[in-house]
Amino acid sequence: MESKIETCGKLMAKKGLTIAFAESATAGWLCSEFALTEASGQVLQGGFTCYNADLKVSLLKVPQSMIDEFTPESMEVTSEMAYRLPALIPADIHVAVTGLTTPGGSETPEKPVGTMFVFALIRGNTASFRKVFDGSCEEIIHQTIRATAELLITELNRLR
Repeated sequence: MESKIETCGKLMAKKGLTIAFAESATAGWLCSEFALTEASGQVLQGGFTCYNADLKVSLLKVPQSMIDEFTPESMEVTSEMAYRLPALIPADIHVAVTGLTTPGGSETPEKPVGTMFVFALIRGNTASFRKVFDGSCEEIIHQTIRATAELLITELNRLR
């Protein structure tokens, strides 16, 4: 059975679209999964891993005040990462990911370990999710990758 990432890659290729990533909690794994697809040469532009919050500021130019106010693992910071990514990597789709795969970040009872944020810009349209996944760090990342592919497939099927 074809993976969601493979399906997503083929759909992007069919529509002539490219993709770029700004990843924190997934540490480049999402970009790597797209690199393994048959359509990677047609669709994948590249990505940045900004695991440390300082890189979100220095590389992506996310305002430090935003990180201080909302935490590095938040939808506000995730969306800002996506909006700033096009200045670094031209593409039709820009995806940003932050979240908590292990203890020691900004977790709270309202935002436990396993909380993941994804924000995508797709030719001027936005799509996002905040989900709480269970399991090990690796399991949380795998679930995030699958959910991101599902989100993109849904949104790509809406494009004409």
